[in-house]
Amino acid sequence: MGGLPVNRRRFLRNGLIGVAGLGLSANPVSLLASEDYITISVLHTNDIHCHIEPFSGGNQYTDGKGGLARISALFKKFKTENPNTLLFDAGDMFQGTPYYNYFKGELMLKVMTAAGYDAGTIGNHEFDDGLEGIFNSLPSAGFPIISSNYDFSDTILNKKFPEWKIFKKSGIKIGVYGLGIELKGLVGDKNFGNTKYIDPLQTALKMESFLKYDKKCDLVVCLSHLGLKYKSNKVSDMVLAGETSLTDLIIGGHTHSFLEEPIVEKNKAGKQVIVNQASWGGMVLGRIDFTFEREGKNKRLALTNNININNEA
Repeated sequence: MGGLPVNRRRFLRNGLIGVAGLGLSANPVSLLASEDYITISVLHTNDIHCHIEPFSGGNQYTDGKGGLARISALFKKFKTENPNTLLFDAGDMFQGTPYYNYFKGELMLKVMTAAGYDAGTIGNHEFDDGLEGIFNSLPSAGFPIISSNYDFSDTILNKKFPEWKIFKKSGIKIGVYGLGIELKGLVGDKNFGNTKYIDPLQTALKMESFLKYDKKCDLVVCLSHLGLKYKSNKVSDMVLAGETSLTDLIIGGHTHSFLEEPIVEKNKAGKQVIVNQASWGGMVLGRIDFTFEREGKNKRLALTNNININNEA
Protein backbone atom coordinates (compact mmCIF):
# COMPACT_ATOMS: atom_id res chain seq x y z
CA MET A 1 0.00 0.00 0.00
CA GLY A 2 1.45 3.37 -0.99
CA GLY A 3 0.34 6.86 -1.72
CA LEU A 4 1.13 10.31 -3.03
CA PRO A 5 3.58 12.59 -1.29
CA VAL A 6 2.11 15.76 0.16
CA ASN A 7 3.49 17.96 -2.60
CA ARG A 8 2.21 15.97 -5.58
CA ARG A 9 -0.93 17.46 -7.02
CA ARG A 10 -2.85 16.97 -10.19
CA PHE A 11 -4.54 19.78 -12.09
CA LEU A 12 -7.71 18.74 -13.89
CA ARG A 13 -8.74 20.78 -16.89
CA ASN A 14 -11.46 20.98 -19.54
CA GLY A 15 -15.23 20.66 -19.34
CA LEU A 16 -16.83 21.08 -15.95
CA ILE A 17 -13.59 21.82 -14.16
CA GLY A 18 -11.62 23.36 -16.99
CA VAL A 19 -9.70 26.60 -17.32
CA ALA A 20 -11.56 27.65 -20.42
CA GLY A 21 -11.40 31.39 -20.84
CA LEU A 22 -8.29 31.72 -18.67
CA GLY A 23 -5.80 30.33 -21.12
CA LEU A 24 -3.62 27.28 -20.54
CA SER A 25 -0.69 29.52 -19.63
CA ALA A 26 -2.47 30.67 -16.48
CA ASN A 27 -0.40 29.91 -13.38
CA PRO A 28 -2.62 27.67 -11.21
CA VAL A 29 -0.91 28.72 -7.97
CA SER A 30 -1.40 32.40 -8.78
CA LEU A 31 -4.96 31.62 -9.79
CA LEU A 32 -5.74 30.03 -6.44
CA ALA A 33 -4.41 33.08 -4.62
CA SER A 34 -6.10 35.66 -6.84
CA GLU A 35 -8.72 37.95 -5.35
CA ASP A 36 -10.84 37.25 -8.43
CA TYR A 37 -11.30 33.61 -7.45
CA ILE A 38 -12.60 31.57 -4.52
CA THR A 39 -11.15 28.16 -3.73
CA ILE A 40 -13.22 25.52 -1.94
CA SER A 41 -11.05 22.76 -0.45
CA VAL A 42 -12.72 19.41 0.25
CA LEU A 43 -10.74 17.04 2.47
CA HIS A 44 -12.06 13.53 3.08
CA THR A 45 -11.60 10.12 4.66
CA ASN A 46 -13.49 6.83 4.60
CA ASP A 47 -13.54 3.50 6.44
CA ILE A 48 -11.55 4.74 9.43
CA HIS A 49 -12.84 1.77 11.45
CA CYS A 50 -12.02 3.27 14.84
CA HIS A 51 -8.30 3.64 14.04
CA ILE A 52 -7.91 6.67 16.24
CA GLU A 53 -4.16 6.17 16.67
CA PRO A 54 -1.52 5.38 13.99
CA PHE A 55 -1.15 1.74 12.99
CA SER A 56 1.41 -0.41 14.80
CA GLY A 57 2.20 -4.10 15.12
CA GLY A 58 4.91 -4.91 12.60
CA ASN A 59 3.08 -4.63 9.26
CA GLN A 60 5.41 -2.85 6.83
CA TYR A 61 2.50 -1.58 4.76
CA THR A 62 0.58 0.08 7.58
CA ASP A 63 2.91 0.74 10.52
CA GLY A 64 3.18 4.41 11.44
CA LYS A 65 0.37 5.42 9.09
CA GLY A 66 -2.92 7.05 10.00
CA GLY A 67 -4.00 8.77 13.20
CA LEU A 68 -6.89 11.17 13.67
CA ALA A 69 -4.68 13.67 15.49
CA ARG A 70 -2.58 13.99 12.32
CA ILE A 71 -5.67 14.34 10.15
CA SER A 72 -7.01 17.01 12.48
CA ALA A 73 -3.69 18.88 12.47
CA LEU A 74 -3.55 18.87 8.66
CA PHE A 75 -7.17 19.97 8.42
CA LYS A 76 -6.57 22.87 10.82
CA LYS A 77 -3.41 23.85 8.93
CA PHE A 78 -5.21 23.86 5.59
CA LYS A 79 -8.17 25.72 7.09
CA THR A 80 -5.83 28.41 8.44
CA GLU A 81 -4.44 28.82 4.93
CA ASN A 82 -7.91 28.70 3.35
CA PRO A 83 -10.98 29.18 5.60
CA ASN A 84 -13.11 27.70 2.80
CA THR A 85 -12.03 24.17 3.74
CA LEU A 86 -14.36 21.28 4.61
CA LEU A 87 -13.69 17.81 6.07
CA PHE A 88 -16.01 14.91 5.21
CA ASP A 89 -16.16 11.16 5.88
CA ALA A 90 -17.76 8.47 3.70
CA GLY A 91 -18.79 5.96 6.36
CA ASP A 92 -17.62 2.92 8.35
CA MET A 93 -16.42 5.04 11.21
CA PHE A 94 -17.25 2.22 13.67
CA GLN A 95 -15.70 -1.21 14.32
CA GLY A 96 -12.12 -2.38 13.90
CA THR A 97 -10.11 -1.73 17.09
CA PRO A 98 -10.52 -2.31 20.86
CA TYR A 99 -11.70 1.30 21.11
CA TYR A 100 -14.94 0.16 19.52
CA ASN A 101 -15.14 -3.01 21.61
CA TYR A 102 -15.01 -0.99 24.83
CA PHE A 103 -16.63 2.34 23.90
CA LYS A 104 -18.73 1.50 20.83
CA GLY A 105 -19.40 4.43 18.49
CA GLU A 106 -19.55 7.10 21.16
CA LEU A 107 -15.79 7.61 21.47
CA MET A 108 -15.22 7.63 17.71
CA LEU A 109 -17.85 10.31 17.14
CA LYS A 110 -16.42 12.41 19.98
CA VAL A 111 -12.92 12.19 18.49
CA MET A 112 -14.13 12.99 14.97
CA THR A 113 -16.04 15.96 16.36
CA ALA A 114 -12.90 17.20 18.09
CA ALA A 115 -10.95 16.65 14.86
CA GLY A 116 -13.28 19.11 13.11
CA TYR A 117 -15.33 16.97 10.73
CA ASP A 118 -18.07 18.92 8.95
CA ALA A 119 -20.19 15.92 7.87
CA GLY A 120 -20.22 12.18 7.31
CA THR A 121 -22.48 9.44 6.01
CA ILE A 122 -23.48 5.97 7.21
CA GLY A 123 -21.53 2.80 6.43
CA ASN A 124 -22.66 -0.78 6.94
CA HIS A 125 -20.44 -1.22 10.04
CA GLU A 126 -22.35 1.52 11.80
CA PHE A 127 -25.06 -1.17 12.15
CA ASP A 128 -22.81 -3.70 13.93
CA ASP A 129 -24.57 -3.15 17.25
CA GLY A 130 -27.97 -2.64 15.72
CA LEU A 131 -30.11 0.45 15.56
CA GLU A 132 -29.71 0.88 19.31
CA GLY A 133 -25.95 1.11 18.93
CA ILE A 134 -26.34 3.96 16.45
CA PHE A 135 -29.04 5.63 18.53
CA ASN A 136 -26.91 5.58 21.69
CA SER A 137 -23.84 6.94 19.89
CA LEU A 138 -25.47 9.79 17.95
CA PRO A 139 -25.53 12.35 20.81
CA SER A 140 -21.71 12.32 20.66
CA ALA A 141 -21.66 13.53 17.03
CA GLY A 142 -21.09 17.26 16.76
CA PHE A 143 -21.45 17.09 12.97
CA PRO A 144 -24.34 15.97 10.72
CA ILE A 145 -24.39 12.38 9.50
CA ILE A 146 -26.19 12.60 6.17
CA SER A 147 -28.31 9.74 4.86
CA SER A 148 -30.44 10.11 1.74
CA ASN A 149 -31.41 6.54 0.82
CA TYR A 150 -32.13 4.82 4.14
CA ASP A 151 -35.71 5.27 5.31
CA PHE A 152 -35.65 5.09 9.12
CA SER A 153 -39.24 6.30 9.58
CA ASP A 154 -40.37 3.03 11.18
CA THR A 155 -37.38 2.76 13.54
CA ILE A 156 -35.94 4.50 16.61
CA LEU A 157 -33.71 6.48 14.20
CA ASN A 158 -36.66 8.32 12.66
CA LYS A 159 -35.65 11.93 11.86
CA LYS A 160 -32.16 11.44 13.28
CA PHE A 161 -30.35 11.96 9.97
CA PRO A 162 -30.65 14.86 7.51
CA GLU A 163 -31.11 13.84 3.87
CA TRP A 164 -28.90 16.71 2.73
CA LYS A 165 -26.87 19.58 4.05
CA ILE A 166 -25.72 22.86 2.55
CA PHE A 167 -22.47 24.55 3.54
CA LYS A 168 -21.82 28.17 2.60
CA LYS A 169 -18.24 29.37 2.09
CA SER A 170 -17.50 32.90 0.81
CA GLY A 171 -20.79 33.00 -1.08
CA ILE A 172 -20.34 29.52 -2.59
CA LYS A 173 -23.06 26.99 -1.72
CA ILE A 174 -21.89 23.38 -1.35
CA GLY A 175 -24.75 20.87 -1.30
CA VAL A 176 -24.05 17.43 0.15
CA TYR A 177 -26.10 14.21 0.06
CA GLY A 178 -25.24 10.72 1.33
CA LEU A 179 -25.77 7.22 -0.07
CA GLY A 180 -25.49 3.92 1.81
CA ILE A 181 -25.03 0.39 0.53
CA GLU A 182 -27.81 -2.22 0.56
CA LEU A 183 -27.84 -3.82 4.01
CA LYS A 184 -29.72 -7.04 3.20
CA GLY A 185 -27.20 -9.88 3.03
CA LEU A 186 -24.41 -7.67 4.34
CA VAL A 187 -25.78 -6.87 7.80
CA GLY A 188 -27.90 -9.15 9.97
CA ASP A 189 -31.62 -8.49 9.54
CA LYS A 190 -32.07 -7.77 13.24
CA ASN A 191 -29.33 -5.13 13.09
CA PHE A 192 -31.15 -2.90 10.61
CA GLY A 193 -34.70 -3.86 11.59
CA ASN A 194 -37.36 -1.95 9.68
CA THR A 195 -34.89 0.27 7.85
CA LYS A 196 -36.01 0.56 4.23
CA TYR A 197 -33.43 0.73 1.45
CA ILE A 198 -34.10 3.20 -1.34
CA ASP A 199 -32.48 2.81 -4.76
CA PRO A 200 -29.24 4.86 -4.59
CA LEU A 201 -29.18 5.90 -8.24
CA GLN A 202 -32.74 7.20 -8.20
CA THR A 203 -31.96 8.94 -4.91
CA ALA A 204 -28.85 10.55 -6.42
CA LEU A 205 -30.81 11.87 -9.39
CA LYS A 206 -33.43 13.32 -7.06
CA MET A 207 -30.93 14.85 -4.62
CA GLU A 208 -28.61 16.39 -7.21
CA SER A 209 -31.54 18.05 -8.99
CA PHE A 210 -32.95 19.33 -5.69
CA LEU A 211 -29.61 20.74 -4.53
CA LYS A 212 -28.66 22.24 -7.90
CA TYR A 213 -31.97 23.68 -9.04
CA ASP A 214 -34.13 24.13 -5.93
CA LYS A 215 -31.35 25.12 -3.53
CA LYS A 216 -29.12 26.80 -6.16
CA CYS A 217 -25.95 25.05 -5.01
CA ASP A 218 -22.73 25.89 -6.86
CA LEU A 219 -21.10 22.56 -5.99
CA VAL A 220 -22.85 19.21 -5.43
CA VAL A 221 -21.04 16.51 -3.43
CA CYS A 222 -22.08 12.91 -2.83
CA LEU A 223 -20.78 11.06 0.23
CA SER A 224 -21.07 7.44 -0.86
CA HIS A 225 -20.62 4.14 0.93
CA LEU A 226 -21.57 2.13 -2.13
CA GLY A 227 -18.08 1.00 -3.18
CA LEU A 228 -15.90 2.15 -6.08
CA LYS A 229 -16.91 -0.43 -8.72
CA TYR A 230 -17.99 -4.06 -9.17
CA LYS A 231 -17.88 -6.69 -11.90
CA SER A 232 -21.65 -7.00 -11.58
CA ASN A 233 -24.27 -4.35 -12.31
CA LYS A 234 -24.43 -3.40 -8.64
CA VAL A 235 -24.68 0.37 -8.19
CA SER A 236 -21.26 1.80 -7.36
CA ASP A 237 -19.50 5.15 -7.42
CA MET A 238 -18.47 4.60 -11.03
CA VAL A 239 -22.06 3.78 -12.00
CA LEU A 240 -23.20 6.96 -10.24
CA ALA A 241 -20.57 8.99 -12.07
CA GLY A 242 -21.82 7.81 -15.47
CA GLU A 243 -25.53 8.08 -14.74
CA THR A 244 -25.77 11.42 -12.90
CA SER A 245 -25.59 14.86 -14.48
CA LEU A 246 -25.24 17.46 -11.72
CA THR A 247 -22.99 15.87 -9.09
CA ASP A 248 -19.48 17.36 -9.19
CA LEU A 249 -17.67 15.14 -6.69
CA ILE A 250 -18.29 11.59 -5.44
CA ILE A 251 -16.40 10.79 -2.23
CA GLY A 252 -16.46 7.02 -1.83
CA GLY A 253 -15.99 4.31 0.75
CA HIS A 254 -16.68 0.63 1.53
CA THR A 255 -14.21 -1.00 -0.90
CA HIS A 256 -11.11 0.44 0.84
CA SER A 257 -9.83 1.49 -2.58
CA PHE A 258 -6.44 3.14 -2.78
CA LEU A 259 -6.28 5.48 -5.77
CA GLU A 260 -2.99 6.92 -6.96
CA GLU A 261 -5.06 9.90 -8.02
CA PRO A 262 -8.78 10.69 -8.25
CA ILE A 263 -10.71 9.36 -11.22
CA VAL A 264 -12.21 11.84 -13.67
CA GLU A 265 -15.25 10.51 -15.55
CA LYS A 266 -17.74 11.93 -18.01
CA ASN A 267 -21.24 12.10 -16.53
CA LYS A 268 -24.49 11.58 -18.41
CA ALA A 269 -24.42 15.21 -19.56
CA GLY A 270 -20.90 14.79 -20.96
CA LYS A 271 -19.32 16.90 -18.23
CA GLN A 272 -16.57 15.89 -15.84
CA VAL A 273 -17.20 14.42 -12.39
CA ILE A 274 -14.47 13.53 -9.91
CA VAL A 275 -14.54 10.19 -8.04
CA ASN A 276 -12.16 9.68 -5.14
CA GLN A 277 -11.62 7.23 -2.28
CA ALA A 278 -8.95 7.51 0.42
CA SER A 279 -7.89 3.93 1.20
CA TRP A 280 -8.98 3.06 4.77
CA GLY A 281 -8.01 3.39 8.44
CA GLY A 282 -7.20 7.09 8.04
CA MET A 283 -3.96 6.28 6.20
CA VAL A 284 -4.80 8.69 3.39
CA LEU A 285 -6.46 12.10 3.34
CA GLY A 286 -8.14 12.98 0.08
CA ARG A 287 -8.06 16.58 -1.07
CA ILE A 288 -9.91 18.25 -3.94
CA ASP A 289 -9.70 22.02 -4.49
CA PHE A 290 -12.40 23.64 -6.63
CA THR A 291 -11.77 27.17 -7.81
CA PHE A 292 -14.65 29.50 -8.75
CA GLU A 293 -14.77 32.91 -10.33
CA ARG A 294 -15.83 35.35 -7.63
CA GLU A 295 -18.12 37.00 -10.16
CA GLY A 296 -20.47 34.51 -11.78
CA LYS A 297 -19.27 31.57 -9.65
CA ASN A 298 -18.17 29.57 -12.70
CA LYS A 299 -15.93 26.59 -11.93
CA ARG A 300 -12.54 26.96 -13.59
CA LEU A 301 -10.10 24.56 -12.02
CA ALA A 302 -9.81 21.52 -9.80
CA LEU A 303 -6.61 20.62 -7.99
CA THR A 304 -6.35 17.11 -6.54
CA ASN A 305 -3.99 15.60 -4.01
CA ASN A 306 -4.21 12.35 -2.02
CA ILE A 307 -2.00 12.79 1.04
CA ASN A 308 -0.30 10.00 2.97
CA ILE A 309 -0.94 10.28 6.69
CA ASN A 310 2.38 9.20 8.19
CA ASN A 311 5.30 10.56 10.21
CA GLU A 312 6.30 12.87 7.36
CA ALA A 313 2.80 14.29 6.98
